[in-house]
Amino acid sequence: MSLTFSASELTSDHNYELMDVEKIQKALGRSRASVYRYANTDPNQGLLNLPYDPQRLNPELRQSDREPLLFHPTEVSRFARDVLKMKQVTIQVQETTQNETNRLLREILQELKTLNQSMGKDSN
Repeated sequence: MSLTFSASELTSDHNYELMDVEKIQKALGRSRASVYRYANTDPNQGLLNLPYDPQRLNPELRQSDREPLLFHPTEVSRFARDVLKMKQVTIQVQETTQNETNRLLREILQELKTLNQSMGKDSN
């Protein structure tokens, strides 16, 4: 299985796009119905976030059953390799597009870091 990202890239500060059912369907070459069958969900009992199951495709935590199922790329990769026994799956991970909210939050974070550093120098 070849991946277009490394483990260090996934643990860094980057925010990567989670994969929806359509993206998984394309990446794994499976039908939409089979992706839902693989997913670790239980719509009949109304349970929202089931415990991790290594034999299923585990979605990210959801707050409501109205939220779409989203999966982290490493989970999709693990599932394809370990459960489906696929040898050649390429999952491209892209950073989320920068929007105005993200830009402002990054600026605020940088300002807070600068203030924290200057306050630390003043107390010495």
